[in-house]
Amino acid sequence: MEYTAEEVLKYIEEEEAQFIRLAFRDAFGIQKNISVMPGEVKKAFDFGAPINARMITGFEESQYPMLYLKPDPSTLSILPWRSESGKVLRMFCDVYTPDGEVFAQDTRSILKAAAKAAKDAGIEIRFGSEAEFYLFLKDEDGNPTKIPYDEAAYMDIAPLDRCENVRREICLTIEKMGLVPERSHHEQGPGQNEIDFHYGKPLKAADQMTTFKMVVCTVADRYGLVADFSPLPLPGKPGNGYHINIYATDKDGNDVARYVAAGIMDKIRDITLFLNPADASYARLGNNTAPDKVNWSNDGDSELMSLKEYNGRTCAELRSPDASSNPYLVYSLLIHAGLRGIKDKLVLPKEMDEKSVLLPGSRREAVKLATESDFVKEIVPEAIIRNYTK
Repeated sequence: MEYTAEEVLKYIEEEEAQFIRLAFRDAFGIQKNISVMPGEVKKAFDFGAPINARMITGFEESQYPMLYLKPDPSTLSILPWRSESGKVLRMFCDVYTPDGEVFAQDTRSILKAAAKAAKDAGIEIRFGSEAEFYLFLKDEDGNPTKIPYDEAAYMDIAPLDRCENVRREICLTIEKMGLVPERSHHEQGPGQNEIDFHYGKPLKAADQMTTFKMVVCTVADRYGLVADFSPLPLPGKPGNGYHINIYATDKDGNDVARYVAAGIMDKIRDITLFLNPADASYARLGNNTAPDKVNWSNDGDSELMSLKEYNGRTCAELRSPDASSNPYLVYSLLIHAGLRGIKDKLVLPKEMDEKSVLLPGSRREAVKLATESDFVKEIVPEAIIRNYTK
């Protein structure tokens, strides 16, 4: 259910909510928040809640020392792990300047602009996610270790799969927050898991991914564990992918996903830095089944892009990103690359082409490609590019 500002204020009063978290994200997609009391929420809707801009990664170069968070009422959800008495609510926010203008380095606003560009072009693009993570034990002092919670393998069941109950609680918690997980299972690595989501509109899909990571880490902590989404938590073991399923149709309902896939493949080397921002991202690429070439197929498991037909529609699965990325920035870049593919009617190269170029083999190479890309500069503000290229 999506709420209006008036409905949120009424809900807070009727449910006697005590704390409202106003959530936003830095340039790398790391969730931040401030908590306000019920009496401050209307003021936040009307004028925004102030934050110290220069303490946030990606916002440091703001000409304004203070920026303002304006909640999106449609994102209201209860944090179900908090006490029923004195409920805690959360809303995602957009970031504004003191003049009431959208803050250029707010990646949620960048995604809103990309989604509008698609809508104006008569194109609907939706994203689904398949996110992997490890569960590790903590030591006696509560510090994270690299000891996996179990030694189970792909799609094993209990008792080998000790993560089963954790995944179930994650899925149930997410459902209480209004999200719909599609399936979950044990992955290839020891203590490694995957939870998948149905596709949704870009903004909702990015909000969903942000919520998902928060819930996974919270539930893991309640079990005395630590969740690890990093690209390659254990050397020699499978890395954590963030596979993105892409569906696209034009205003007449025609399937245009192949054009979108071709557009993404055309720009993938330019944008890899933002899909794979960590040094460890490049140790994952080419390891196990993670791709390292710009190629595609209909039925492989190690290519960059997998194209499959579901219910008469093409699903293009992009397999290179990892969850150290910012989903708002990732989806923005994929939308713009896809729109170029549609506009120019780009054709996919030969399936599993032996002449396929390689993805960047290091973060340094990815930085070089991104900083030289006019395509990237058109979409990503210079201040954010500088953060990613430091």
